[in-house]
Amino acid sequence: MRRIFRLKAEATSSSKSHEFVEKREALKSAGSLKSAGSLKSAGSLKSTSSLKSRMSRDSRRPTHRFVASAFRRKVIAATAAALTLASPFPAAAHDIPADVVVQAFVKPEGHHLRMIVRAPLAAMRDVEFPLRGPGYLDLPRADAALRDAALMWIANDLAVYEEDARLAAPAVASVRVSLPSDRSFESYGEAFAHVTGARLPDATSLYWNQGMLDVLFEYPIRSDRSRFSIEPSLARLGLRVVTVVRVVAPDGAVRAFELDGNPGLVRLDPRWHQAALRFVALGFRHILDGTDHLLFLFCLVIPFRRLRPLVLVVTAFTVAHSITLAASAYGFAPGGLWFPPLVETLIAASIVYMALENIVWFAESPVGVARGFSAAMPIRRRWLVAFAFGLVHGFGFSFGLRQTLQFAGSHLVTSLLAFNVGVELGQVLVLLALVPALSIAFRFVVTERIGAILLSALVGHTAWHWMIDRGDRLRQFGWPAVNLVLALRWLTAAVAVAIVVWLVRRTVAATIPAKRGQPPIPVNDGSHRIIAAQEDGRSSCREQSGALP
Repeated sequence: MRRIFRLKAEATSSSKSHEFVEKREALKSAGSLKSAGSLKSAGSLKSTSSLKSRMSRDSRRPTHRFVASAFRRKVIAATAAALTLASPFPAAAHDIPADVVVQAFVKPEGHHLRMIVRAPLAAMRDVEFPLRGPGYLDLPRADAALRDAALMWIANDLAVYEEDARLAAPAVASVRVSLPSDRSFESYGEAFAHVTGARLPDATSLYWNQGMLDVLFEYPIRSDRSRFSIEPSLARLGLRVVTVVRVVAPDGAVRAFELDGNPGLVRLDPRWHQAALRFVALGFRHILDGTDHLLFLFCLVIPFRRLRPLVLVVTAFTVAHSITLAASAYGFAPGGLWFPPLVETLIAASIVYMALENIVWFAESPVGVARGFSAAMPIRRRWLVAFAFGLVHGFGFSFGLRQTLQFAGSHLVTSLLAFNVGVELGQVLVLLALVPALSIAFRFVVTERIGAILLSALVGHTAWHWMIDRGDRLRQFGWPAVNLVLALRWLTAAVAVAIVVWLVRRTVAATIPAKRGQPPIPVNDGSHRIIAAQEDGRSSCREQSGALP
């Protein structure tokens, strides 16, 4: 590097010397130099020497400026390259579409399964489509590229199974480009006639990223009566990919699926046990993921340490949410945009109510409870409250079930029952962990009264904020106009719920004795004895001194 700097300095000095000679010759020709001998005089030589030394010093200064300037240019170029490589946005030529909708028809016929697929060409990157002019698709020469795109971006990412055996790679029977305004995919017959019919004129001016790719795949199958499954993995087509699949059975029945991203294995016509297993797992995951449902269950069981009242309360909640879940699945729930935020707000309000009821109950409990003894909360009132709020929570469960009922096939009732079973299994798992934990905490950490009040206050505070936020969202929607049909529908639902409540109440009344003078239930505290006596459906604790008999 030093040698390079020295060579650059010498070159610069040499150029400056040539400039000095040229200046001297110009002065000489202009008569500025009086005589040639004057330059040989000592003063002139001294002046020339000082001028040379000054120019030599000046010749070294631009060298450093040149090196620094070159270094800055390199740093700027390297920084720009690094920012370009680190940019989270792809190049314009390889932009990933934000929303992609893929449409497909599936129909088994004889020994072939036909699948007609439509997808946007803009989602099929890294395919060199022949172009003309300003970017128009060259239709006469595009057939080979269209087939490559169909295999690379669709067939390779769309597995088809016949009786759990994966089918061989499909044959591309037909491929074509369509305008984005084409409406041929309204039915299977129209789509089949379109993809196998006349193509666009060769002179059509269509930008390649505005066209739609329509392709007909044919899979060899053993029988059109087999049960088929698909496993689409089309998420790489865009940031959010929705695949709409319509299955046409041999008898002409049509079943529609709306799949997000990579949904995994989708059985187009599941057997009853396959649908049941799927929905049991779905219900189990749903209750464990539903924080608001778990907090309601938590507040519901805080006052109970005994199994019998706990089972009655949880059963009332289960029966209630099963009723509204089934009603929603059969289309009896309102379809307005205002209904989901209303239900979510009521769910938060139910948690607030249960938390406040726990706080009031334990704050007014007898002194025995304050010393750590179990309160005997009125079971009849508790299960009625659980049943009423269970109806609201059932609609909340239905929101998570609405998009998945498409996987039930022809087994809707079985799937609903299986979903409820999954929810109950999740609730049992939570209770098995929750009840012993509360018992241990109330026995060794804090008294039941203080612990129940603190826990209920914490849950109620959280639910209160949920209720406020959800209420704000609810106010953004308009309420529907009340008409005779809507009023009759809700009146019918209210009568049905009243009948169910009456039947359940008679069952519970027969199960729980409420006669005056029932023998008290002793609870031992070590030095005192708390006698819990139930009178007219209410529980009161009396403290008595004395030894146990």
